[in-house]
Amino acid sequence: MIRINLLPYREKEKKENLKRQLTIIAGSFIFFLLVLVFLQLSISASISNLGKEVKDAENRLVVLTKVAGDIEVFKADKESLEKKLNIIKTLEENRLVPVRMLDELTMLVPTKDLWLEKLSEKEAELIIEGTARNNIAVAHFMKNLAGSSFITLVDLISTKEKEISGIKLQQFVLTCTLR
Repeated sequence: MIRINLLPYREKEKKENLKRQLTIIAGSFIFFLLVLVFLQLSISASISNLGKEVKDAENRLVVLTKVAGDIEVFKADKESLEKKLNIIKTLEENRLVPVRMLDELTMLVPTKDLWLEKLSEKEAELIIEGTARNNIAVAHFMKNLAGSSFITLVDLISTKEKEISGIKLQQFVLTCTLR
């Protein structure tokens, strides 16, 4: 005998297959959404951490810029102090030079024949004005100056005859180049 089954078993399989596929699709979709949420959260956390690192780096940059500025101020102060110390050292070394120069100059003046009226110094040049008994005394004084340790060159600018109390004297102006 032939048996015929009239129950819709194929349709039942199709429905079960369709349910299974829908479950797989829904599960895949939920899994996909979970992966997207996880990625979003991890990227947000990464952005947040990078933002904090940027803020920390900016704060550190501000601090380091201030320190660098302080260092530049200290360098400028140090340079200024070194210049001042060098000036003080130079002044200390040269403070006795004018005294020695004047002392040597007084030794070079011929006594009773010549007297100095004015000394002035401009940069490396010494201008001497004075009066002498005659031109020979002026020449002797110039020769003495040329042999001096602080003068390199002596030039006679002018001589004039001048009468003082009935005596004829020579008024002179010399320029000397200092060492």
